[in-house]
Amino acid sequence: MDHDYRNLIMAIALSGLILLGWQAMFPTPDAPPAQTVSQTPSPGTAPQPVDGGVSVPGAPEVSVPGGVATLEQSKSVSVDKLLGANERVSIDSNRITGSISLLGGRIDDVVLKNYNVALHEEDNKVRVLSPKGQIGSYFAEYGWVGKDFAAGELPDADTKWQSSGGVLSETNPITLTWDNGHGLVFSRNIAIDKNYMFTITQTVENNSDKAVALNPYGLLSRWGTPEVTGYFILHEGLLGVLDDTLTEIDYSDMVDTKISEAPTTGGWVGITDKYWLAAIVPDQKTPVNTRFVHRKDGEIDKYQADFLGPQFVIQPGGSTASQSRMFAGAKEVTLLDRYTDKEGIARFDLAVDFGWFYFMTKPIFYALNFFHSALGNFGLGILLLTVIIKLAFFPLANKSYKAMAKMRELQPEIKILQERYKEDKTQLNQQMMALYKKKGANPAAGCLPILIQIPVFFALYKVLFVTIEMRHAPFYGWIHDLSAPDPTTIFNLFGLIPFTPPSFLMIGIWPLLMGISMWAQQKLNPQPTDPVQAKVFMFLPILFTFLLAPFPAGLVIYWAWNNTLSILQQWTIMKRMGVK
Repeated sequence: MDHDYRNLIMAIALSGLILLGWQAMFPTPDAPPAQTVSQTPSPGTAPQPVDGGVSVPGAPEVSVPGGVATLEQSKSVSVDKLLGANERVSIDSNRITGSISLLGGRIDDVVLKNYNVALHEEDNKVRVLSPKGQIGSYFAEYGWVGKDFAAGELPDADTKWQSSGGVLSETNPITLTWDNGHGLVFSRNIAIDKNYMFTITQTVENNSDKAVALNPYGLLSRWGTPEVTGYFILHEGLLGVLDDTLTEIDYSDMVDTKISEAPTTGGWVGITDKYWLAAIVPDQKTPVNTRFVHRKDGEIDKYQADFLGPQFVIQPGGSTASQSRMFAGAKEVTLLDRYTDKEGIARFDLAVDFGWFYFMTKPIFYALNFFHSALGNFGLGILLLTVIIKLAFFPLANKSYKAMAKMRELQPEIKILQERYKEDKTQLNQQMMALYKKKGANPAAGCLPILIQIPVFFALYKVLFVTIEMRHAPFYGWIHDLSAPDPTTIFNLFGLIPFTPPSFLMIGIWPLLMGISMWAQQKLNPQPTDPVQAKVFMFLPILFTFLLAPFPAGLVIYWAWNNTLSILQQWTIMKRMGVK
């Protein structure tokens, strides 16, 4: 096999492996399902003290209404039935609706007003937290632990709190109170901001005749392992920032680990889905102990993230208070950044998984977000960002396109050399290299535009996949979600034939436009003089059309538009140089 054919086959194989490997590691769903966080929670009654004199939140013993304990039984319990099982305080804020259970004082019913489970389903909103007692329960509990207290003397999961009345909103905090009948009065003030952040202030009044020592705690509990996307570039599971370091633990790893403990000052712990987050945030200046816990309760896996605060000694007639926060909502990038920068929550922005290329993906997101605010459409933002990137790399690309134009100009001379030295490949290569040197041509320069595109392609793909701002973001015409693939396909004449092809045949209009632009750009490049090589290279746009069709429409639009700009730039350079 001669040198040219070997290089050709290696180039094609490498291109195929890169794209197939990309598809294996990175998601290309037919239609990304809406993530409803509320469908899978963990444990939660009062934490238990451990030996050694230090109280640490323990894996809670879950009591399920009606004795529901098996997987099938828990699935049969509806959310509405559980919500009606005990008295509640309603939540109706700017962006959240739901309720708080007076049994246990649990925050266990959070629905997002501004997000639909699926596109155009206005009456089906995303539920983040769900009440205790079913597979999919997901809730937060707060309380106190201490030594030498009998059962029922500290508030727990079965404590019946009294409410100050009213509906919790951003303008109306509520207060829950409970008297243990032994001289301690517990109160819990709950406030919410205009977004998704709760502030919980726990207070203890000691009306007894002896001092008491108590530690405050907070926990998130999730019952069952939720369905996850399962891709390398996105973390879904337990996570937190502990002493300024991000910790991520997958559900499968948590099952093996059982428990992970760490002290921290500042930071937070929680459980994340692709687009939604529940997190508990202790006071950022107070040292706390944190844990991630997994336990099996019958057939149900239960996951917990919790923290234990420092000990408070409350003298007779005295009182103490402990404040923490809880987030339950959408992982909006600008909002999380604001909680980090303005509210002082350590690295809260890391809840969005921008990955190793954080330094590149996040600026691209902010550029797109700015263009969206100016133009009113993320798709237009992608087009404008592409133009700016082309301008930024214009000098490098220009040099590359000039080199390709020069190579095209040399094609007749190269063909003469190939005819003259067709029996002597060594001499042919020497003569071609001498020709390149004489004319100042660089056959490798044509790779530069593609190399420049690769990091931008990856960063834009990451932004489209992980940011909720791109979820259900429309373009124009038939593209109603830039984060999903083009929904049309040539194999049913774009909807004219009542037939739904299999996923690998979903070749929509934008993938076709991308393939056509790739073919047109290829026609401007120096063509292989060997007819077999030329035919193989002509096949590549078809291959890439099929491989990129399942990718998010926003990414395919970027690629097609980038190819179009490259064609215009390359054609202009060739015209100026007098190349046909």
